[in-house]
Parts: sequence; C-alpha cells; structure tokens
Amino acid sequence: MSLDAFLLLLVYAFVTSITPGPNNFMLLASGVNFGFTKTIPHMLGISIGFLVLLLAVGFGLGAVLTAFPALHTALKIAGGVYLLYLAWKIAMARTLGSKSEAKARPMRFIEAAAFQWVNPKAWVMAITAMAIYAVPEHPFLSVALVSIAFTVVNLPSVSVWAGFGTALRGFLSDPLRLKWFNIAMGVLLAATLWPMLR
Repeated sequence: MSLDAFLLLLVYAFVTSITPGPNNFMLLASGVNFGFTKTIPHMLGISIGFLVLLLAVGFGLGAVLTAFPALHTALKIAGGVYLLYLAWKIAMARTLGSKSEAKARPMRFIEAAAFQWVNPKAWVMAITAMAIYAVPEHPFLSVALVSIAFTVVNLPSVSVWAGFGTALRGFLSDPLRLKWFNIAMGVLLAATLWPMLR
C-alpha cells in the first residue's frame, strides 16, 4: 500500500468513525447518563470489537457472508432487533447514572465489543475498507494496515462523542431535559436502521 493510499485510508477511517451511527449515539447517551470515566469500557469495547471484526472480514468472513445470503440476512435481523432494544432502553432512561446506579449502568466492554458483530454501520465500514484498501497481492500486510489505521483513529473519534455527552451532563441534570434528550437519542439510534431496511 502506497503512502497516499494509507493517508486516504486514515481519512476514510476518521470520517466513518466520527460520523453519527449506533456506536456514537450510544456513547453520547452514555456520556450524559454515566459520565466519561464510566463510559471508557464501552469505548474500548467498540474499538477492540471493531478491530476483531475488521480482521475477520479481511481474512475471509466477508466472503462467507456473500456466499451464504441467508446467514447475512439472519445477522441483519438479529442486529436490528438488538439495536431496537438498546434504543428503547436509552429512550426510557430518566435519571443520570449517579442517581439510579442500581438499575441503569453503562454498556460493558464485552457487550460493546459483541455489539460490533450486529452493528450494521460497523459491517459496512469493515467490508468497504477491506474491499477498497486491502491488496490481494499482500493480503496479510494490507489487512493488518487497514486494521491498524482504524485502531489508531477509532478510539479518539468515538471518545469525542462520550466527551460531548459528558459536557452536557450539567445542562441535562434537569429531569425534563434529560427525558427528552434520551427519547431523542433512542429515536436517532433506531433511525440508524433505515439504510439497512432500504
């Protein structure tokens, strides 16, 4: 991979990691409801989970899903149902985490990592990145470079969303504002399914 291609890959990784999607909407809501520190396992789970997904796609999983469309459809349905469940939970949250820690909690590392496997945006990002930037003549090296590029860019990008949510905590300490914020985040999270349904 040339230096120009790698720089373009870094731009692609940044744009796809920083733009709205299921992960970023959940991190924004988690930052508001639980604060930045308690959201760190969620952020790390996204980055590590996506890295594993990238490696799997790069080393052949994407071809398996293309060969077995029913498996791909089942994955999309499972992801959609789980995403709607998460959207409902976020929309129904009514107090900041410090006031209701017994009930509400941020997403754990393993949950966030596993979510990448049913996240429609993560699949599109991984398959597109490997299709465009992986080089068949050097499969292992190019898959490793794509994975490294996303790992370097992804964690800082998703951290911005959690940080922004944390910055809103004071403003959203009012129960009515928090209620409508969480409803809006739940609706936006559910709306991320739209591209998958078209």
